[in-house]
Amino acid sequence: TLSDEELLTGLAKAVAERKLSPVLMCSSGRNQAVQPILDAIVDLVPNPLTRTLAAKNVAGDEVTLRARPDDTPVAYVFKTISDPYAGRITIVRVFSGSLQADGTYHNRQRDIAERFGPTNLIQGKELQPVERLVTGDIGAVAKLKETRTGETLTSRDGAVMVNPVHIPEAAISFAIAAKAKGEEDKIAQCLQKLQDEDPTLKLGRDPQTKEQLVAGQGQLHVEIAVARLRKRYKVEVTLQPPKVPYRETVTKTVELTARHKKQSGGHGQFAEAKIRIEPLPRGGGYEFVDKIFGGSISNNYRPSVDKGIQDAAERGVLSGHPVVDFRVVLLDGKEHAVDSSDMAFKTCGRKAFREAATEAGITILEPVMQVEISAPDEFLGDIMGDLNSRRGRVQGMDTGDGSTMVRAQVPLAEMLTYSQTLRSITGGRGDFHMEFSHYDEVPRNIQDKIIAASGVGAEEEEDE
Repeated sequence: TLSDEELLTGLAKAVAERKLSPVLMCSSGRNQAVQPILDAIVDLVPNPLTRTLAAKNVAGDEVTLRARPDDTPVAYVFKTISDPYAGRITIVRVFSGSLQADGTYHNRQRDIAERFGPTNLIQGKELQPVERLVTGDIGAVAKLKETRTGETLTSRDGAVMVNPVHIPEAAISFAIAAKAKGEEDKIAQCLQKLQDEDPTLKLGRDPQTKEQLVAGQGQLHVEIAVARLRKRYKVEVTLQPPKVPYRETVTKTVELTARHKKQSGGHGQFAEAKIRIEPLPRGGGYEFVDKIFGGSISNNYRPSVDKGIQDAAERGVLSGHPVVDFRVVLLDGKEHAVDSSDMAFKTCGRKAFREAATEAGITILEPVMQVEISAPDEFLGDIMGDLNSRRGRVQGMDTGDGSTMVRAQVPLAEMLTYSQTLRSITGGRGDFHMEFSHYDEVPRNIQDKIIAASGVGAEEEEDE
């Protein structure tokens, strides 16, 4: 049987060696069980003056940082608060030296100088001004212009940067839209303030679908961010699963001649172009090759054919998604001395592309994600079965310490709701990470559903 003193000594040693992590329950809002946490900090957390910290110098080499009150100031920004009255409040932990009020310090990551106002200790919601923050202090500085969470403040000649805390990748994303028109810019600004406070919240815009995206560690995380928007900034938004950025491509080589001819009062429109459309490897993008020898089409009209083809490719053929990974070769054509124009050849290019793409075996591509799932061994069977139902291809597994990591490739369309499913399967004990891998062809039965949902079809547009 261990005495209280032996137990406390052993716990303090284990915590210092990072073999144990104390977990205490409390409610600060109700002032319940706060005293045991304060006692645990005194009894179990090691004295910072006895500890060292892994850091890097400006050259990127690993160095050891020691807590020395009389040394070069080094402070790590671990949290940012957007206060509606005081603006941005930067909260720092001083690891070495001291930070003086109204001093100038250097942000080593951004290589810029930051002018301090008052330095403050934090007492609940109140900031208590002090002359300086010393080694071991946690304090706050208001209205720093550039410094963000995870960065280091030091003196101008300071060469040490504290290694930032690892920010996990977002697990789930949603499309966010304003309920009221005209608030899109306000939403973007408010979301940026929330991201300053919470770096695990990711913001972005899909260049293809034009949707504003917000991503987090789970559905609850994103919903809390939306609740903050409503409560703090009076902004109402809606959340929807993001649209999948499908693409289209051609699978066969086709050669044809397209003519655009339209006669009306005065000048008409005339253009003729012979093109060959060829598939390119995945990721090949778009190429336009001019192989006309002679003057069957004037040089100033040939770029118009290219523009017309690009315009039609951007609109898509089957489902309204852009066509990619193909080459167009301009072989021949005709023009009229009076009726030909840039507009006529642009329209002819659009028409030529639509006709050629329809014959060239147009198909739909979908983004495929590289997924890593970690969960206890007991849930492995259910996870594998669920991956199979999502058209996933398992690539390997790593086991150890009662848990398994599964590596698989899964279409993005099947992963939009995976966070909730994994939480349900594992009781919240599993997590996953995914990143874009490549584009692959969509099975034909699913292509039919995508085409039906788009409402585009393959009808030809009317000639201008």
